[in-house]
Amino acid sequence: MSDRIARRLAGPIAAALALCAGVEAHAQTLPLRYLGQQTLPFGATFGGTTVGGLSGIDYDAPKDRYVAISDDQTNARYYSLTLGITATGFNSVAVNGVTSFKSPTGTTYATGTIDPESIRLSGRGTVYYSSEGFANAGVPAFVREAALDGTYLRDLSIPAYYAPTTTSGIRNNLAFESLTLADGGTTLVTGLENALIQDGPASTGTTGSPSRILSFSTLTSLATAEYVYQDDPVAVPPVGTAFSVNGLVELLSLGGTQYLGVERSYTVGAPGTGYSIKLYGIDTAGATNVLGLPSVTGISYKPVAKSLLLDLGTLGVPLDNIEGVTFGPTLASGERSLVLVADDNFSTTQIQQFLAFAVGSVPEPATWAMMIVGFGAAGLVLRRRRDVPLRA
Repeated sequence: MSDRIARRLAGPIAAALALCAGVEAHAQTLPLRYLGQQTLPFGATFGGTTVGGLSGIDYDAPKDRYVAISDDQTNARYYSLTLGITATGFNSVAVNGVTSFKSPTGTTYATGTIDPESIRLSGRGTVYYSSEGFANAGVPAFVREAALDGTYLRDLSIPAYYAPTTTSGIRNNLAFESLTLADGGTTLVTGLENALIQDGPASTGTTGSPSRILSFSTLTSLATAEYVYQDDPVAVPPVGTAFSVNGLVELLSLGGTQYLGVERSYTVGAPGTGYSIKLYGIDTAGATNVLGLPSVTGISYKPVAKSLLLDLGTLGVPLDNIEGVTFGPTLASGERSLVLVADDNFSTTQIQQFLAFAVGSVPEPATWAMMIVGFGAAGLVLRRRRDVPLRA
């Protein structure tokens, strides 16, 4: 992150750390107040479907409801949810609708053609969703727009060099995990979890991976900018052939050129749950626009600026597979609600869990550091899970 932005964030970060240590912080540090958690029982059903794998969430303000996409490759769908969040607690989660996405041919998606990951409402009666594709089978990743009833409307135009081949394009299970809307809804942004094959290696225990962040105009469907984002190495190097991964799994617009980025690392056999999750402040201002360059290998470029806001591992709480985040409504206290959801991967060793928080006001970019570090002060205790390979 640039020196200018680092100076802006230094105060909030210091105040946040003081809060987490039990020292009184100034009011402008925007403390985050934990309201509670709710879970859905494993195997819960609705409308003939199993409610699980919720990997993305967004809030529909006009209807005062939430939508959550299911990471189910056999039936692409999203759920309508009601969350009982008040200024004094988090009381309930209710599933009250399910909608299947339709393929461009008007039929339900065939198994092996979609890997749903993220969801964002456009604010104009449509919904965007992403798929990681299946690179090993030559199935490309995509970002699509649909009507609220799931009817296909259009594809956003992915550059040709993302197409999966044996020597180039997306990597299997390391493509479009994230979506966020920016610039008043005129820009849609996604990011790769790890590098295109031709751009460099995937993250390992010793090296990071040069992913790409890709922006589209929602007016034209065309890509408008592309930047390199440097992922960290895997937090805990694997032993032998044990599964491990680290990459960019979520983006959230903070206004202008700034974003919140979530990097998730997982290693089978690592201490605790095997997860390491880091939250970064990201700024694309000044980064090289590499749109149109099939490969950045051997090319001089400036990646996006990133600054560590919080390593969740330093907070002493068990970590699990949180993949979705959204703002909710303003509470009676005047605070803004914030909701996170964990993808249970349809596994009995994980939880379909929702966490609710209240923040003092709609955060400005420079105060996000305080908000994020405030997770540590919330005193969360997440259920531990046994070591199983992650299906991202």
